[in-house]
Amino acid sequence: MALLEMEHLSFVSDGKVILDDISYSLEEGEFLSITGPSGSGKSTLLKIIATILSRTEGEIRYQGKSLDEYEPTEYRKEVSYTFQTPVLFGKTVRDNLAFPYEIRKKEFDEKKAVAYLESVGLPKEYLNKEINTLSGGEKQRVALIRNVLFQPKILLLDEVTSALDEANRQIIWRWLQEMRNHSDMTIIMVSHNEEESSLADKNIHIVAGKIVKEEAK
Repeated sequence: MALLEMEHLSFVSDGKVILDDISYSLEEGEFLSITGPSGSGKSTLLKIIATILSRTEGEIRYQGKSLDEYEPTEYRKEVSYTFQTPVLFGKTVRDNLAFPYEIRKKEFDEKKAVAYLESVGLPKEYLNKEINTLSGGEKQRVALIRNVLFQPKILLLDEVTSALDEANRQIIWRWLQEMRNHSDMTIIMVSHNEEESSLADKNIHIVAGKIVKEEAK
């Protein structure tokens, strides 16, 4: 049974068709890259999977069950979305890494948080750094590890390295490969970068809201 199935998904906004009859499925642990020109519907598809946007037509099934059968919070705990521009909360890095624990009413695991920081090249001292002192690349790394502390089943990445310099891109790419080696997380990544897309097992190319090409390694 596929982990995630999309059948005949369409999305229309202000009379304009953004996604048109998208069907695709992913198994647990697979890594999919989504490529295509700007405005082709890539990020819209990611937002629909994350339930940030509601599909106009079609169905999404998670673990064999329609998303309509899940309580919204039940499904959203299984899926994590990282934006192109990192969204951070509070004043410090600690505030951000403690947030997933707070919403689950669990005690903050500082040792685990530090281990994750170090996995993206940020030393323990960063835990108490104020977020307004971080570079763009550091903010994105904090956002990423915050979103995987509780090992979501599906990690959605929306052009997360597009605004970063080469050094920060390489750090995140290495981290993604490590995550794949040590978890069964399913990753869906929107990217314009050919080298980045090559990290994935599979690729779909979307043009004008339609899948025009599918590839698998």
